[in-house]
Amino acid sequence: MPFPLFLAVKYLKPKRSVTSVVTVISVLGVILGVAIVIIVRAVMTGFGDMWREKILAFKPHITVSAYDGIIQDDEALAVQAAEVDGVVAVSPSVEIRVLVERDRMVQAPVVVGIDPDRAAALHPELSSRIESGTFDLEGDNIILGTDLASQLNIRVGDTLLVYSPMNLVSRDEVYFPEELIVAGIFNMGQGHFDTGFVITSLGVARDLMGLTRGAYSLQVKTENPDDPRRFGEVVTALRRKLGPSYLVRTWHEVDRDLFSALAVEKNMMVILLMFITIVAIFCVTNTLIVITVRKTHEIGLLKALGFSSRQIMWAFVLLGWLQCLAGAVLGTGLAYAVLHNLQRMVDLLARFGLQVFPKSIYGLDEIPWRVLPSEVLQVCISVIIFCTLASIIPAWRAARMDPVDALRE
Repeated sequence: MPFPLFLAVKYLKPKRSVTSVVTVISVLGVILGVAIVIIVRAVMTGFGDMWREKILAFKPHITVSAYDGIIQDDEALAVQAAEVDGVVAVSPSVEIRVLVERDRMVQAPVVVGIDPDRAAALHPELSSRIESGTFDLEGDNIILGTDLASQLNIRVGDTLLVYSPMNLVSRDEVYFPEELIVAGIFNMGQGHFDTGFVITSLGVARDLMGLTRGAYSLQVKTENPDDPRRFGEVVTALRRKLGPSYLVRTWHEVDRDLFSALAVEKNMMVILLMFITIVAIFCVTNTLIVITVRKTHEIGLLKALGFSSRQIMWAFVLLGWLQCLAGAVLGTGLAYAVLHNLQRMVDLLARFGLQVFPKSIYGLDEIPWRVLPSEVLQVCISVIIFCTLASIIPAWRAARMDPVDALRE
């Protein structure tokens, strides 16, 4: 074993002294700092993954709309879009915000009208999320989210009055409310969808808007929405097929603000929490300073015996590096342990009346998380680099000691 490493390991061994206590506290600080950063990054990554999963399960992968507002030849356009390689399902759609009323309880969700014959192919994930009832959009049927059903105190088979927004803009006509039958209640596990959307047939949505034909958009489902290369090819082919008269937008573009906000929030949280790790690294520096002061006599003796200043300096740099390496490894293990038991911890706190993750605020049933090995590696490398740099000052102080003065002290 090289002498600097031998000396660093010797000083790192715990003893019943103030120095050992300070060393343990410093390592604990690094452990907590590393664990917190990894946990936060994993949770923020999980939020992005879950939002993407929910969006792809509920919303179309591609939305086609006309620049003049209404697609008049919606059926012919849907047939053209379905011919593109990689497109699974296409349906004309009418989306409008309405008022729904049940026993004087009123909500304002978005009604999505689609072709009942194409609904199962367009929303296979949604059809599997039906909590009660069936995914049936024939006639005057309607399906809605579990949170909206709870707010309206409505069950499968009940009727719901839906008021058209055209009454606010049309002065010459009166649009009577549509009485629709609740055929199914879905649970997407996301409050935004479970509260803010109801789905019905294209004919009912047209009646609400006073349309006899046409649609506001085309909803397109593709095979590989998560594959950037393949998905990009489908989008390019669809734009070429439909021509410049139609606007083709992907799910990335429609929800760009959401994913941008998540990315910014994740980066800001990581930057802020890195200060915790930096504070822990300063603790390591303080530990090395304490050790150099307490080992002044030994340092003087080693230099008098012929050990070089470079060897002494490397010994203390390695001592700080070993502390941070131990803290990074144990912190990573602690982060994995916390993440695997995160939901249990949240449920335990909820039993004591402390709601740390309510669905009404975050819109999710449970805390999502996913650890990226690249992010763990970045955190560990950053901590080790900072620790190495922080160890240079006390190591340099130890290396420049004069052996005569050190022995005299």
